[in-house]
Amino acid sequence: MASAEAPAARPILYSYWRSSCSHRVRIALNLKGIDYEYRAVNLLKGEQSDPEFMKLNPMKFVPALVDGDAVIGDSYAIALYLEDKYPQRPLLPQDLKKKALNIQIASIVCSGIQPLHNLTLVRFIEQKVGTGESIPWVQQQIDRGFTAVENMIKGCAGKFAMGDEVQLADVFLAPQIFAAVTRYQTDMSNYPTLARLHGQYMTHPAFEAALPDRQPDAPSSG
Repeated sequence: MASAEAPAARPILYSYWRSSCSHRVRIALNLKGIDYEYRAVNLLKGEQSDPEFMKLNPMKFVPALVDGDAVIGDSYAIALYLEDKYPQRPLLPQDLKKKALNIQIASIVCSGIQPLHNLTLVRFIEQKVGTGESIPWVQQQIDRGFTAVENMIKGCAGKFAMGDEVQLADVFLAPQIFAAVTRYQTDMSNYPTLARLHGQYMTHPAFEAALPDRQPDAPSSG
């Protein structure tokens, strides 16, 4: 009798509870229904500079995903990898125009908003300009990006950003809106469509389970 094949190892996600880039990947994994192992990398303690972690992501950023012999150290690349490997719950539509708009919104978040207020840059501004000076900078970058996205989706948004189904744009928008609301005192009344989407994200099981305070390395609120 042929022996049964050993079950495939679970993907491993190297994550930090408060990282919005990691937050995106947790949402994507949840939406795809992928069981994964969570390994915490504490950015405040500098664990991203550990030589072993740097083998996974030489840029010393989270997230990093290890799936078998695949090692991917970028949230956008991880999302596209998951889309290709686990197509059973697609995050990108077949319609080329809608697909392009999803990709454009994801790109705005991951290249035009979030990198301009990541931990390294915020610390640099605080050190070089002054304590508290990073907040106006962050708010300016969020406003510029949110204004663009609000105008892009207000004519096509349904229950979610691109209609009534969760798509890639939502995976990237949800963590950015969450950070804007909870960390950067952003007035969401300026972006009514995004504000409405935030309410949907906060009650969707896949998004809710990915929230920063639900992660095993999040500080205890007790």
